[in-house]
Amino acid sequence: SMKNHISRAFWFTFFIILFLGALHYLPSLSIEGHTLRKVNILSDILKEEPEVALIDTLELPPPVKPAFVDTCKTGMTCIEDYADSTHRGMENFYKALSEIQTMKRPVRIAYFGDSFIEADILTGDLRAMLQTHFGGSGVGYIDITSQTYGFRPTVKHSFSGWSSHAITDSTYFDRSKQGISCHYFIPHDQAYVEAKGQTTYASHLDTCETSTIYFETDGEVLLRSTVNGRDSQDYYFDGEEGLQKAEVSGRIGKVRWTVDHADSTLFYGIAMESRKGISLDNFGLRSSSGLTLRSIPMKRLKQFNRLRPYDLIILQYGLNVATQKGYNYDSYQQGLLSTIEHLKKAFPDAGFLLIGVGDRAYKTENGDMKTMPGIKNLIRYQQYIAAKAGIAFWNLYEAMGGEGSIEKMVHATPPQANLDYTHINFKGGKHLAKILYETLLYDKEQYDKRRAYEQE
Repeated sequence: SMKNHISRAFWFTFFIILFLGALHYLPSLSIEGHTLRKVNILSDILKEEPEVALIDTLELPPPVKPAFVDTCKTGMTCIEDYADSTHRGMENFYKALSEIQTMKRPVRIAYFGDSFIEADILTGDLRAMLQTHFGGSGVGYIDITSQTYGFRPTVKHSFSGWSSHAITDSTYFDRSKQGISCHYFIPHDQAYVEAKGQTTYASHLDTCETSTIYFETDGEVLLRSTVNGRDSQDYYFDGEEGLQKAEVSGRIGKVRWTVDHADSTLFYGIAMESRKGISLDNFGLRSSSGLTLRSIPMKRLKQFNRLRPYDLIILQYGLNVATQKGYNYDSYQQGLLSTIEHLKKAFPDAGFLLIGVGDRAYKTENGDMKTMPGIKNLIRYQQYIAAKAGIAFWNLYEAMGGEGSIEKMVHATPPQANLDYTHINFKGGKHLAKILYETLLYDKEQYDKRRAYEQE
């Protein structure tokens, strides 16, 4: 007889359905990056769940804007700005340059250094390049008397009737009387100082718009200015505490300041500059390490800041600090840090740029010229000093070409440095001034781009 298989078919179908239903709960499978569709034997009769509507009323936070990244041209040694929240690096200077046309005074740079910049070497050409680009005229500040007046090509400087005092004097020097250049001058009867513009070196030096003389007195002072050998003007001052100034304006090719009468008066210097544009003062002091600047009375520096404010203070020292095998400059580091803080306090609106020492060579036992190891060590210290002080740093040694660069400058045609393999000459100064000038312009461009980016 025929067997009944209906029950078997029922249970077989039941287990198949149960098996397929269980497959629905298995995790999704992916083969070679393709996700397989989940098993659902009821998909044809079940209603699809509606998609969740997108909510467009929630305000999304703005995307995080990446910080502006400064760049440096290939082959250029760029300025490293370590400024902190006090903004004592290059920012104040670049801001002043951006406002140069609306400022009521020139943008001023004080360039302090040693014999590397003596007689306006490097600074004379840097001044000319900046004045050509941004405007301005005149040689800036000069001391009443000078040891370099005979070979400084940027101004014809003459004087008579003065007792001159410098911090480098071997005899008594009263530090409480010194001015911004570490000098002070005492007049005798009819003492005078004269400055005449030049056309034989650099540019923008033949005439200027203002000339100023700076002095301090406890008594009466009678001064006379003579412009271009004919126009005279008298000035009378009572004794007054603190720094004072007398000023004459016009198209000035030559100016003479004469002291007709002075009681207990100290004189410091005169300036020739324009009312707008760039003014750059050379404060080169032979044999200086830069640490003498901290001995200038704070009170007097603040008075100079009141009458002659600076937007950028450049410090370039090291030739009188580095030794052949020097490796520990800890004491110098502490001294220069205190010097920078002294100047920052006196000139609260100025930016600061520390320029590292340049290349210097010595003769080895084999007669070869090599860069002093002490120079390289000092540069590391100087960079650390700038970072610690929160100011800017420029590696002059690297910009010159690094190892052996001073030797190449000595043997260049024509020579750009002296046979002491330490000091540059005027041709070398012009070469390095161009490098620094181009670096400053590029860094200013980066500053402008960063400001524009931050304001977007």
